[in-house]
Amino acid sequence: MKNLKNIFMVLALGLITVSVQGQTEKDKKIMTDADNAKTTLLTSNPDLKKFFNEAAGYVIFPNVGKGGFIVGGAAGNGVLYKKGGKKLGMASLKKVNVGFQAGGEAIIEVIFFETDKELKEFMESKFNFSAEASATALKSGESFNAKYTEGVAVFTQTKGGLMADVSVGGQKFNFEAFDEY
Repeated sequence: MKNLKNIFMVLALGLITVSVQGQTEKDKKIMTDADNAKTTLLTSNPDLKKFFNEAAGYVIFPNVGKGGFIVGGAAGNGVLYKKGGKKLGMASLKKVNVGFQAGGEAIIEVIFFETDKELKEFMESKFNFSAEASATALKSGESFNAKYTEGVAVFTQTKGGLMADVSVGGQKFNFEAFDEY
C-alpha cells in the first residue's frame, strides 16, 4: 500500500512538472513569435519604429486567429512589453461579435499604450475598447499618419486568409505578470 502511495505521488509530481514545463514552453514559443512579429512589422512598415520607441508599453499578439459567418470571434496570446523592450508578462485576447462578416484570417495585432496610465489599466485588467474601436490595417511599404486615440494605438497586419473586419471593439484581455515583475 505504501509503495502504491509513493507511485501515485511520483506520478502526480510528474504531471505537475509536465504541466508547468508545457506552459513554459508555450510561453517561450509565444515570446519568440512576438519578437519575430515585431521584426516583421518594422520591416514592412518602418513608421512603427516611432511607436515602439516612444510608447510607455505595448502588447504584441503574434498569432491572432479571426473567423466567422455572421457570428465571429478572435483569439490570441501575446507578450506585454514596457518601454525599452522589457517583457512584463503574458497576455491573451478574446472577442465575440455578431454582424455582417464572413471568412477567416490570421493576423498580428499590436497595441501601443501612450502613457503609464493605459499600460497600468491593461495590467490590472481594467482595459477595454469601445464598441466602435478599430485598428489601422498595415500594408507593406505603405505610409500612414496614425495617432493615439484615448491613449491607445492599434495596428494589425494580415498573415493569411481573407476577412473584411478591422474592428477591435469588444475584445477582452487577460494579463499574467512574470514572477520577477
